[in-house]
Amino acid sequence: MLDSLQLIALAPILLWQGRKVRQRTLRLPEAAGARTGSLGQGAPLRVLLLGDSAAAGVGVSRQEDALAGQLAAQLSREHQVEWRLLAESGLKCQQLLRKLDGLTAQPYDCVVLSIGVNDVTAGTKDQQWLAQLKQLQERLRRDFHAQHIFISAIPPMQYFTALPAPLSGYLGRRAQRLNRLTAQLAERDDGLYFMPIELGVDPQMLAADGFHPSEQAYRLWAEHVAARIKTTSFT
Repeated sequence: MLDSLQLIALAPILLWQGRKVRQRTLRLPEAAGARTGSLGQGAPLRVLLLGDSAAAGVGVSRQEDALAGQLAAQLSREHQVEWRLLAESGLKCQQLLRKLDGLTAQPYDCVVLSIGVNDVTAGTKDQQWLAQLKQLQERLRRDFHAQHIFISAIPPMQYFTALPAPLSGYLGRRAQRLNRLTAQLAERDDGLYFMPIELGVDPQMLAADGFHPSEQAYRLWAEHVAARIKTTSFT
């Protein structure tokens, strides 16, 4: 109730700040490079990475330095990794569901998701978020036989330097809300894993636009995800 009242009171300021951020924030391209590959030796591991601009590697110039490339490299120390990336800047969860229509159905041992920032900025409602996550989960299991689905937490948007206060605080609280809902959903499903990613609040973790991960942040993110995957049993 309090947050709703604050939103009503701050709405004109938040809308004005949102427009200014869209006008002034540096627009960075998605990372260049292959979005599928094979790497390493050992037990085979098929990995599908899905999501938004962070999954697409915005903030670094090459996929090798983004989440997909760094995760594949780390997993390849113990596995023969077959990986594929399907990601696009600006995607919300509902749009990601439609994006799957263009992907050939084939089995994956695990799926890594980076989604939610655009749902936060677009104001996706709680029940919509949960319903779309469930649809995505069901689709991945039915069409791609995904044994394990790993969902990275929405980052702490209150620390994005591209966002002024009070907009940063409002979006940060909204991100925390969606993260709590996602964590609760994962607690009820053995094959769904919510992953809080602790990167700290150092500005060096942000790219030049003050919004996306830097190369250092992508490396730490990949380490978190790889460690979580390595503790999972694939049968």
